[in-house]
Amino acid sequence: MTPRRILLLSASAGAGHLKAAEALEKACRIRFPKAEVRNVDVLTLTPAPFRKAYSEGYLELVNRTPALLGLAYDRSNRGPAPMMDRLRLALDRLNTREFVDYVEGFSPDLLCHTHFLPAGIVGYRKAKGKKGWDLPQAVVVTDFEVHRFWVCPEVDLYLVAREENRIHLEALGVPPSRVQATGIPIDPAFATRPEAAGLRRQLGVDGKLPLLLVLGGGFGVGPVEALVQDLWKHLGKNRAQLVVVCGRNEALRERLAAAARKAPVPTKVLGFTTEMPDWMAAADLAVTKPGGLTTSEALARGLPLAVANPIPGQETRNAAMLYEEGAAISAENPCTAGWRVAALLGDSARLERMRRAAKAIGRPRAALDAAEALARLYRGTDRLSAPK
Repeated sequence: MTPRRILLLSASAGAGHLKAAEALEKACRIRFPKAEVRNVDVLTLTPAPFRKAYSEGYLELVNRTPALLGLAYDRSNRGPAPMMDRLRLALDRLNTREFVDYVEGFSPDLLCHTHFLPAGIVGYRKAKGKKGWDLPQAVVVTDFEVHRFWVCPEVDLYLVAREENRIHLEALGVPPSRVQATGIPIDPAFATRPEAAGLRRQLGVDGKLPLLLVLGGGFGVGPVEALVQDLWKHLGKNRAQLVVVCGRNEALRERLAAAARKAPVPTKVLGFTTEMPDWMAAADLAVTKPGGLTTSEALARGLPLAVANPIPGQETRNAAMLYEEGAAISAENPCTAGWRVAALLGDSARLERMRRAAKAIGRPRAALDAAEALARLYRGTDRLSAPK
């Protein structure tokens, strides 16, 4: 028994939620070839002011007041806050009527959320006994630690990054049987093992110089330019080559491309790219924010990380996990980031240990495993009645 219609729901508050949904969409098309699979950004079905505040507001906080974002993350994660939760749900419900109509029109057999916004709306309607809403639903947590906002009593299955999340969710009242550690869904292409030398020729980079990826996330946020300048300063001539990925930030790409023409280090500057599985397979080290999706992709490739500019909150917790596992060094201090990266490149034994540590915790088949978990959920293997 397989579902005929599968609806994947994300929200464009940061790129990671969208990328997880895209990866899961590919995996579901492989696992359920006869099903109609739709992947929808729920914010496209909300009024423009709400969409702008939810999506662009998040990016503004990341770029201008990251400390405030971290404070909000911590304050909202301390424990039950019934009044705040009711107000948040009321605001979300008020702005998601078109989304509700869309779901009812599509009439899915199975729902999966890569953001907590749609999970709360669906959960509310399911709890109220609304006709057509008593269907299996799963949540995919897109970071290595679970925030309280992800918890929804009406969710049948939580797909999480690691086993520790099961303990955390149990402390928040979720039965352990509803939690499965599949890893964070990433493009199924990461499950392949291409040969690095051939990829370098294909990608047009030097086959001998160490290759550093500098990643600004899907939206190219954070002080990426200052980081690149510091790397140029400390790496010097003929010690490494850089590939800087600016995501959808075209202005950043243009500025860095102009600066790269005079850089002392061979540097290629990219905008948004669909070739990240290849770049990560070809690279020796990634210098990056530790977003849940970027981190998962790097670990799947056994690619060590130098953590720079983590967003306070979920990304600082992702970074802590990487340090504990030995898969990353800190490049969080902007005054020493370039020096620390250069020193690591000069220590091949340490870099190899980090590569092995990254590979040990990587989950290249996470999206495929998540799709298989959804198949079991639909068949009823993992679906339980909601707690009273």
